[in-house]
Amino acid sequence: MLRENIVDLMSLIVVAREGSFTRAAAQIGVSQSALSHSIRGLEERLGLRLLTRTTRNVTPTPEGERVLERIAPHLAEVEAELEALIEMRDRPAGIIRITADGYAAETLLWPKLAPVLKHYPDLKVEVVMDYGLTDIVAEKFDAGVRLGEQLSEGMIAVRIGPDFRMLAVASPAYLEGREPPQSPQDLTGHVCINLRLPTHGGLYAWEFEKDGRELRVRVEGQLTFNTIGAVVEAALEGYGIGFVPESLVRGHVDAGRLVTVLEDWCPPFPGHYLYYPHRRQTSPAFRVIIDALRHRE
Repeated sequence: MLRENIVDLMSLIVVAREGSFTRAAAQIGVSQSALSHSIRGLEERLGLRLLTRTTRNVTPTPEGERVLERIAPHLAEVEAELEALIEMRDRPAGIIRITADGYAAETLLWPKLAPVLKHYPDLKVEVVMDYGLTDIVAEKFDAGVRLGEQLSEGMIAVRIGPDFRMLAVASPAYLEGREPPQSPQDLTGHVCINLRLPTHGGLYAWEFEKDGRELRVRVEGQLTFNTIGAVVEAALEGYGIGFVPESLVRGHVDAGRLVTVLEDWCPPFPGHYLYYPHRRQTSPAFRVIIDALRHRE
């Protein structure tokens, strides 16, 4: 009886969380009819209705809410302890969830983690690309990747990348017949390629610094993207000036496909860090990830 109740209670939790038998069945990996039969059996054994079913959704009854409030946390603790036991095996195992912007995921995380994963087949990594400053605790991430200047308080930070620099670049075709900007303010007279970032409340204001003087310039142009790679491609095609990480365009600049402007206004600043809550216990799997990503001069 106890084992049957536990299985059915765990199914109830998924149904209540998803608000749908269809979605819950897909997540658990059973048929919708089998899941419905399981919940109905639990209700019959308890003599209580736990879910209210309509044609549109499924919601817990007051009795169902009590189950979710009183019992679900204990089941989650049991599951967490079992996962912890799995991670205590000799080979690091488990899922590590990391949130990072697209640039960091592609240029830092993947190149460093790819060879490591081949050595640890029981280790799984989920990378969610997001340009917002995600609350890693609320969203249940193990760690996040951000530039050093964006780290939150109460976090342990591990440097995973070198100093970072943004460059303003344009193709020779775009600059032909135009006067290159001599100061950031001159960008208002040029066609620029915008980047939309949720952390900046919309369009990213280009950030410059020289001799201790900081300037932020909002630019105009025909194109706006929400990924850095698209900005680089548009700059290469001559659609205007883009403001992008140096590492993405250094090869194009050296080959003459792009030209830098305002380079003396583009100093380096702290690079990317992996950060996680100081109270988080570092499992064997997480320690492997930290060691693989750690920046080494």
